[in-house]
Amino acid sequence: MSGLLKNKKGLVIGVANERSIAWGIAREMHREGAEIALTYQNKQLGKRVIPLGQKLGSKLILESDVRNPTDLKHLFDEISGHWDGLDFLVHAIAFSDKSELTGRFINTSKDNFSNTLEISCYSLIELARIFAPLMPPQSSIITLSFIGSNRVTPNYNVMGIAKAALESTVKYLANDLGKDRIRVNAISPGPMKTLAGAAIGGARKTFRYTEANAPLGSNSALEHIGGTAVYLASNLSASTTGEIITVDGGFHVLGMPQSHNL
Repeated sequence: MSGLLKNKKGLVIGVANERSIAWGIAREMHREGAEIALTYQNKQLGKRVIPLGQKLGSKLILESDVRNPTDLKHLFDEISGHWDGLDFLVHAIAFSDKSELTGRFINTSKDNFSNTLEISCYSLIELARIFAPLMPPQSSIITLSFIGSNRVTPNYNVMGIAKAALESTVKYLANDLGKDRIRVNAISPGPMKTLAGAAIGGARKTFRYTEANAPLGSNSALEHIGGTAVYLASNLSASTTGEIITVDGGFHVLGMPQSHNL
């Protein structure tokens, strides 16, 4: 541990289990000296998240659903009651009906479109508005995107639209909060073997394809995404805001598959 986040306190939203990207981020931030608060959406997920938080020595492991205003108020009250400030906020939540993450995008339903955008994108705006008053200068907000935001990815469907909106949101929030010296950035990992990733049709095939073609010959690892988040939460990124940082083994630079896979 080099202590890049020593004395910093942050909230990580989106841990579901030990394979979650949010968990990889929380773990690496803790290793760098940060004090971490975690949330879980419901009691069923709490059975997995609470033991993980205890591994980090977290004193704040709270049930909270971003769609519930009462939950969000309680979350703010708990955080502000225990800490005098919040140095970083990690937004690692996204959701869409699994039945619509396969097949044709044109069949997206209106209800699922709205629900997907609310949870996967609007929640970042709401969390930023709620917690920005607690965040001192040189604090950081981090969210997660995916290449499906700007390139058609099989079965990603409405989540691609949500991630495109999320990336635009990052830029607008970066401008809004810049005057408060709060940075806002996104990390865009490659395909991951996570609970959320498994909901997308053909996820295993996509994982194998990107791994076989990425210039570095591998997909992202949790510690690599976590390391990028550490950088964005640390003072090393003092002049970095409004960015979408891709962590996918270089897959995003390709125009076509590697020659040996043609």
